[in-house]
Amino acid sequence: MEKIYLVTGATSGIGKATAIELARTGAQVVIGARNAKGGETARDEIRAASGNKNVDTLIGDLSSLASIRKMADAFRAKYAHLNVLINNAGVFKSTRILTADGFELMFATNHLAPFLLTNLLLDLLKTSGTARILNIAAPSSTELNFEDLQSEKAFNALNALGASKMASQLFSFELAHRLEGTGVAVNAIHPGMVRSNIMNDANSFLRLMSSLFSGSPEKAAQAIVRVALGDEYQNKTGLFYSQGKEIKANKYAHDRDVQKRLWDVSEKLVGL
Repeated sequence: MEKIYLVTGATSGIGKATAIELARTGAQVVIGARNAKGGETARDEIRAASGNKNVDTLIGDLSSLASIRKMADAFRAKYAHLNVLINNAGVFKSTRILTADGFELMFATNHLAPFLLTNLLLDLLKTSGTARILNIAAPSSTELNFEDLQSEKAFNALNALGASKMASQLFSFELAHRLEGTGVAVNAIHPGMVRSNIMNDANSFLRLMSSLFSGSPEKAAQAIVRVALGDEYQNKTGLFYSQGKEIKANKYAHDRDVQKRLWDVSEKLVGL
């Protein structure tokens, strides 16, 4: 059976570098892109860098629930299974921005998007026999305010980002519980500080710190692909990795009541 890998947010940075590493294995790689022009450019660059022509694009806006559903439909129309899903796309905004669906942009893109896309493709992952889901996260300790998930009452950019990254951990660990015995492993991955455009909207100090202490996307991608494909990670699920090694998540991220509550709220918000 042909190996099929899907990476969201793959037109630049970690996502693009990860797609190149995956494509070098000779597998079919599908890259998520916000628009056709950017997707085609990245696709051609990934093909050239990897020597693999089996690179396809999946166009969609991850801040839009309708667009995510169209992406899932487009993928399903072309592929009958999925071996690895890497939810990499992420965003940071210094001001509170609402999506077309009325959600705060970071919460929508960093959490609701992977939650919905993963659930819509879950049967294709199960069909693969053994499959892996990797959610790019960060070791956040921010606890969620379920009374103000959209930051309507109070908005702080770094707190909103931290909450969205905590949501990624909670989602990963809850999904791992739900998929026990299915052959689908779910893990969160912290890529470390990596040079990318995600902090372009941050203030000058944060941009400077990010540039000074960030590593290359290529190095981060190698560690991500190791967890995505390595035999030593087979059947490892519900864990948090960085540089290929297990790290401890904040205790709050392992609270089953919080995990279930976020899952139930997310289901309602995305209309599952």
